[in-house]
Amino acid sequence: MKLLLLVLIVTLLPVQVTPVKKCWSKLGRCRTTCKQSEVFYILCQTEFKCCVESKNVPVKPELPNTDGSLTSSSAV
Repeated sequence: MKLLLLVLIVTLLPVQVTPVKKCWSKLGRCRTTCKQSEVFYILCQTEFKCCVESKNVPVKPELPNTDGSLTSSSAV
């Protein structure tokens, strides 16, 4: 029983102690895949993405249509 407890402690301890790599001014976390509520914005390292909550990512505002037409400019 003591051996089983020792094996569990040795195997589970590194999982809890693993440091989390922060990015994007400490608002994001480096992961291989982002959660559904997060967006990939920049790269952390070669295989990691900086996953940031979508509320913390700046959004480019859409510029208004300056030609005065009410229709969209996409071709049909």
